[in-house]
Amino acid sequence: MSIVKKEFKHSKITGIVIGCAFEVYNELGMGFPEKIYQRCLIIELRKHGLNLNCEYTIPIYFKGELVGKRRLDLVVEEKVVVENKARPYLNESDFIQLRNYLKNAEIEIGLLLNFGSSSLQFKRCIQSRKKN
Repeated sequence: MSIVKKEFKHSKITGIVIGCAFEVYNELGMGFPEKIYQRCLIIELRKHGLNLNCEYTIPIYFKGELVGKRRLDLVVEEKVVVENKARPYLNESDFIQLRNYLKNAEIEIGLLLNFGSSSLQFKRCIQSRKKN
């Protein structure tokens, strides 16, 4: 069974990321801090030759004025934002956070990975780009 669905945008990249996340989870299991999983995921993704921006900073504007910055866990191939969590369950605020990151980074596809549950959880998120 393949994780890659051809009808999804950037499915090859997201399939590799999810496969690497399973590799990390199968090796470590649950119970570690988010940073440990992120470092392991970076190692796995680099083995696959993917271009990574780790802890990528994006500016946040309000009415044209810079009001802050947010740091994204990973941006893969400049096409997919990966947000890592290590908690017992995901909640709505995790999805809202990822959608906001996608909007502000102007990237359409995101993956939310949770290493803190009894099995790896992953969710794909799509942020439609506004047409001008």
